[in-house]
Amino acid sequence: MNPKKLTFRNRKEIELAAHLYVPLDQKPRFYAIFAHCFTCSQNFTAVRRIATSLSQQGIAVLSFDFTGLGRSEGDFAQSGFSSNVSDLHDAYEFLKMKYEAPKMLIGHSLGGAAALYASFDLMHIQAVVTIGSPAFPGHVRKLFQDSIPEIEKKGSAEVTIGGRPFRISKEFLEDLEQKPLENYLNKLKKSLLFLHSPQDEIVDISNAAVLYQAARHPKSFISLDGSDHLLSKEKDSEYVGDVISSWSKRYVTYDDSLVLNDTDGNQVKVRLSGPGFTTEIKTPYHHLIADEPLEVGGDNLGPNPYDFLMASLGSCTVMTLKMYADRKKWPLKEVTVFLNHDKVHLKDSDNPTDKDSKVSRFTRIIELEGDLDDEQRHRLVEISHRCPVHRTLEEDIVIQTVLKK
Repeated sequence: MNPKKLTFRNRKEIELAAHLYVPLDQKPRFYAIFAHCFTCSQNFTAVRRIATSLSQQGIAVLSFDFTGLGRSEGDFAQSGFSSNVSDLHDAYEFLKMKYEAPKMLIGHSLGGAAALYASFDLMHIQAVVTIGSPAFPGHVRKLFQDSIPEIEKKGSAEVTIGGRPFRISKEFLEDLEQKPLENYLNKLKKSLLFLHSPQDEIVDISNAAVLYQAARHPKSFISLDGSDHLLSKEKDSEYVGDVISSWSKRYVTYDDSLVLNDTDGNQVKVRLSGPGFTTEIKTPYHHLIADEPLEVGGDNLGPNPYDFLMASLGSCTVMTLKMYADRKKWPLKEVTVFLNHDKVHLKDSDNPTDKDSKVSRFTRIIELEGDLDDEQRHRLVEISHRCPVHRTLEEDIVIQTVLKK
């Protein structure tokens, strides 16, 4: 699901590239900004997964490339930690002017440190989340420690970080020598969530301890046990998205009455965008995901369309049987339905081997638990044929398709 591509200009008139991830109903609980890690970009896998996860749970997320990185303009060598902080300020102003003032900052690694510094001056920010963030911005110096003498002597040097070349200037090094964050956190009146892995080999978890001890309440810490610094495992980044969303419900205020389940006046809204098949489904009160298996080019993030169809028949069946048994006061304790779908040839077809003579067949296996006699069990099987979805599937169905203007 590709987000909306945007650009905005920072205070130096440098154009920064951004992605805006919005919920399917287009009416978010609130807006957030994601600050990526040092030398990363908005296209970094963990950024996309976390932002997508949050958008699926009603939070709009703006992720952007810092000056000189990714698709943003500017010279990375002329940027620095301070410019990252100012870029965050400018992203905040952009969202505030074009959409709505964001209420949360999320930062990964050095982006987390930048988010903490930036949040001091941003009035509408209520919460800050850091992921694997250092307690001291100068921590990133260790990524190019061997090149520091050359940088200090010549004024700059090209270093390799993560397999990519970057030019680091002496000014960049000096800019990293900010005061440790622990000196500021006891004055920061925001809700804080620190996420860190005990196995982080880039930024040791002791940094999280320093940040947590220095911070004021309300503050929370979540251990990302088993994950690496870059959250390279899909399940880890999705977990982070789930945790942030759940945590925000307690620490970020928003008006529930304004969060509408908008399906443009229709009963269900379905959206697919991007190169894959991952599809968002919005019903009046629920947000679902459909997808295709990996072997056919999908990401397997949700049931496929036929699975949803069988789930609809199955759920309608068990609800119908439960309602009938309750009305009859029968001791039905549990209903389980197993479903399968295949294509079979019509027996009375003139050309039974012709593929056009095939019809869909749903096989429904019903398991009943409770002190029921044979007559009651057979009656419940008969009642299963009366479930509304069953009846709909057996009707002559007309599907009307209209192209929306």
